[in-house]
Amino acid sequence: MRLASFNVNSVRKRAPHIRRFLARQEPDLLFLQELKCRTEEFPAAELAASGYRCHAVGQPGGRNGVAVLGRIPFEVVDEALPGDSADSQARYIEVAAAGMQVAGIYLPNGNSGGDEGFLYKLAWMERLRHQAARRLDAFTPFAILGDFNVCPTEQDLAPGALPPTDALVRPETRAEWRALEHLGLTDALRALHPAPARLYTYWDYGSAFERNAGLRIDHALLSAELAERLTAVQVDVDPRAEEQPSDHTPLVVDLAG
Repeated sequence: MRLASFNVNSVRKRAPHIRRFLARQEPDLLFLQELKCRTEEFPAAELAASGYRCHAVGQPGGRNGVAVLGRIPFEVVDEALPGDSADSQARYIEVAAAGMQVAGIYLPNGNSGGDEGFLYKLAWMERLRHQAARRLDAFTPFAILGDFNVCPTEQDLAPGALPPTDALVRPETRAEWRALEHLGLTDALRALHPAPARLYTYWDYGSAFERNAGLRIDHALLSAELAERLTAVQVDVDPRAEEQPSDHTPLVVDLAG
């Protein structure tokens, strides 16, 4: 079983990149973030030509948006993160497939909107923790993949890449990340690569990719049942090296069975 996550930074611009990734890696489920389109604008037909069923949750105004592509059967469980019925931002999708439930997320950045924007990020992370706790308490094999907009430790960013006041590294943000892990979720990449040498998933445009001045902000968290099946994790840098790339690159997780 192969799961993958890819913040595409505009799905209509990056559809060719996605199709090349699908052909090369053949994930069973691929979660996309930052679609930047309405649901009806999602290029479903183009991506379905690769043999994948698509389900998108877009947002008016060309912001946010998440989607799942599957070459295995899946059922959509949630199109929004429970806990705040007034939250209209398209940042969460959860599916049931192959005896497990998998959430794809685009966690708020937290750097825009001043204090209110940062508090929204923290509240969203708290809601995510409650959702994960519900799944784990029910002994559901559960995974969360996506753009978390969190560098969990100083190992997860190039030296000097962010100031300590950035929302991706603030102590409150990292505390919420640790609270997720303390539920019993495993950081898939760290489980197999506990001390990687500058292994990142995001590089700003310009020369950051060539200098490997990046951030590790795209993650996969696994419940104990899925962590026991973990066989491989890779950061696929090929899409980031292509022309007109997203500023992120895919994370790929392999599970036995």
